[in-house]
Amino acid sequence: MTVLVYDAVVLAGGAAKRLGGADKPGLRVGGRPLLDRVLDACAEAAGTVVVGSRRPTVRPVRWTFEQPPGGGPLAALDAGVRHVTAPVVLALSADLPFLTADTVRALLTALDAPYADTGTETDAGAGAGTGAGAATGTGREAAVPRPPARARRPESPYLPAGPDRPDGVLLTDADGRDQPLVAVYRTEPLRRELALIAAEHGGLAHLPLRLLTADLSLRRLPAPDPAAAFDCDTWDHLAAARARIRDHGRVLDEWISEVKKELGIELDVDTAALLDLARDAAHGVARPAAPLTTFLVGYAAGHSGGGPEQVLANVRRAAALAARWAEEAGEDPGKNTE
Repeated sequence: MTVLVYDAVVLAGGAAKRLGGADKPGLRVGGRPLLDRVLDACAEAAGTVVVGSRRPTVRPVRWTFEQPPGGGPLAALDAGVRHVTAPVVLALSADLPFLTADTVRALLTALDAPYADTGTETDAGAGAGTGAGAATGTGREAAVPRPPARARRPESPYLPAGPDRPDGVLLTDADGRDQPLVAVYRTEPLRRELALIAAEHGGLAHLPLRLLTADLSLRRLPAPDPAAAFDCDTWDHLAAARARIRDHGRVLDEWISEVKKELGIELDVDTAALLDLARDAAHGVARPAAPLTTFLVGYAAGHSGGGPEQVLANVRRAAALAARWAEEAGEDPGKNTE
């Protein structure tokens, strides 16, 4: 699969009125700010521009502000795109706790893939208005008829455009609604549309996102993960996001993923095997042996420079040792002696 070069623009401003003016990008889900979670999802971007107030972030980004301040998503997107150099722009809101790199890659792949039925385009304006759009203050937007397409100038040769390739790809949520701020756009059509809208309306401040999506040829991509388009627009949304990562069926995966990010490691290990080892150590030796044993297994693998295979080998050796301890604990030293 071809890896597409792209820049990311993350909108991290807005008044957050439905959150009482709280610093929404700084709100935490799973112990990490929403903005950092979004930045992790687009870590493969060649460059990342964040439109909003400066703050510590999980990785380096370029900061900018929309004009006028608080001017809404179109003004913010325009401010970010001014610093873009890649032929493709990933546009994101900063309040998507469950967006992943896999979803970003799926959007990029769909952008450069021909339509199954050549010449067919998707009218993105018809479904836009909630989800990520709402997270930046656009609210629900009614469907609008698609106006006649404007003449388009030639695309960048890096990602050739044509009748079977769209100007962008929007994620759609579980209800089929378009998410203009969980999307990829070809840079030149995006810049052109923003400039045309600004000329037609005397600026971009406080204009709805549907003005942008209505006149671009856009493809819809149903979210591979239904939670990918979930945004934290209200306190109830935030509570739901925090509850989701603590759900019994996923809490361990979420926790391990967050710990690895916090520690800066990419090691994939057999979680079930480690849990079995912890259980065996707790039952066969003593309860405090469980965390100490799993720590020593990981430390030994790291000390030897080993990867997941070494961790698994260490798990098996330690599990066998715990089994021998358990066997001894159940034996009667005086039995079967002569």
